[in-house]
Amino acid sequence: MLTKRLPSGERTLTILDRVDLSVEAGEFLAILGPSGSGKSTMLALMAGLDRPSDGRVLYDGREIQSLSEDDLAIWRRQNVGFVFQSFQLLANMTAIENAMLPLELQGAGDARARAAELLGAVGLQERAHHYPAQLSGGEQQRVAVARAFAGSPALLLADEPTGNLDGVTGRAVLDVIQQLRFERTTVILVTHDPAVAALADRRIHLRDGRIEREEWRTP
Repeated sequence: MLTKRLPSGERTLTILDRVDLSVEAGEFLAILGPSGSGKSTMLALMAGLDRPSDGRVLYDGREIQSLSEDDLAIWRRQNVGFVFQSFQLLANMTAIENAMLPLELQGAGDARARAAELLGAVGLQERAHHYPAQLSGGEQQRVAVARAFAGSPALLLADEPTGNLDGVTGRAVLDVIQQLRFERTTVILVTHDPAVAALADRRIHLRDGRIEREEWRTP
């Protein structure tokens, strides 16, 4: 049972309240719920970017919250791709350099070609050598998506990955997510978009920090 509490003045705010969730390898899970229901906090805990107040986060039987910060960083680099709502691009790197970064950290020899392929998949082949300040919010989002996908992670965590995109570009991003599914990547995605959620194998609905209900995609 996973719980996350935060102090709020003289009160203690419960963000997640005894959440019990298992995700199978290769599964595509969508997390839905109103603002403030704990969706982004759940992703942060899964990525080891935050630590629970109570409970455990296990990845392949390994308790990740017991790892040191250095070991967590290595674990994320080897296993996790993350799409943040706030992009988190490096301002002094071009779009293609941002997308290449996970591959270079892994020592991949084809980093530039792979990054260029992914930027093309999200419609940014003509903007590859622009810096984040020269890109719109939607374009920065697409670079962030390409970077998250670059290393073909075993686990992809995405917080509203199509939230700032138009319909056509959003569809391109979802196509890339679908392709990762066929590569047996586990996808956990937070969204408010029913069309995005409909692609998932399973949907969980959070409310007030608890799982309100689960739904499975009809074959």
